[in-house]
Amino acid sequence: MILTVTMNPSIDISYPIECLKLDDINRVSEVSKTAGGKGLNVTRVIHELGGSVNATGVVGGHLGNQIKEQLDSAGITHDFYSISQETRNSIALLHDNGKQTEILESGPNVTRSEMEGFIATFQRLLEHAELITISGSLAKGLPDDFYAQLILSAKEKGVDTLLDTSGKALKEALRGEQKPKLIKPNLTEINDLLKTDLDSEQPEKLKQALTHPLFQGVEWIVVTLGEEGAVVKHNELFYYATLPKIDVVNPVGSGDATIAGLAYAVSHFETDENTIKTGMTTGMLNALESVTGHINRDNFQKLYNQIQVKAF
Repeated sequence: MILTVTMNPSIDISYPIECLKLDDINRVSEVSKTAGGKGLNVTRVIHELGGSVNATGVVGGHLGNQIKEQLDSAGITHDFYSISQETRNSIALLHDNGKQTEILESGPNVTRSEMEGFIATFQRLLEHAELITISGSLAKGLPDDFYAQLILSAKEKGVDTLLDTSGKALKEALRGEQKPKLIKPNLTEINDLLKTDLDSEQPEKLKQALTHPLFQGVEWIVVTLGEEGAVVKHNELFYYATLPKIDVVNPVGSGDATIAGLAYAVSHFETDENTIKTGMTTGMLNALESVTGHINRDNFQKLYNQIQVKAF
């Protein structure tokens, strides 16, 4: 079973608007409201791939109950720790032929006693976990090294972690006593970590950057480059993945769907090429759907066959 962790979940609201008008009324005919936060997008896609998954994290208030009700309706197992403050909303405005504007609430403040309560829940759930994914930002009140603590706890139980976060939480995890098995930074996050100015047209320089001591002990580094694919390091091997062109409907959650595909493949002990192609395929499948964190498996094989993975 794959255990997904979301420490700052949300109700994700998507508003498709043909042309965004500032300082004016924008009417929306179709609205999507889904149980969100990066980890819950991961959860749904693993479930849709047919994987065994359990979602945990912290939720509170009416919106927290909505998240649990949506997961129940989808037949997805969950075991959240309840907190006193309300879960947040995250709003995405999809407008003007592919542009995306996001409005993100900061979310609730988790108290120390609530943090300790969640850790007890996490320790209990580790007994049945084969792999962990941790995704997204930390809720207020949680220390910067909180993910590092979870990774250490999981490793002590012999369970590996796939981590998708950024900023201080990522830096602290990379400095931790135990490393995540996999990280999935984008190019901006790599540049932030290493204080570099790399771009997607410099794969050799990016390859060199991934040998930085900060990444020592991390088995997989998957650097996503949007429509240009990904540069991947697995132990001492490097790969470049190129993607076919697609007509993007909604890019929100595509990175999360990529993590879901990677986790699914890793849990099934797939080869390097198959693992990379599975992650890239699920990311693309999400971008083809209007609902965030959702894929249509009927299109999986067609896209999978078009992805090229080459060692370099």
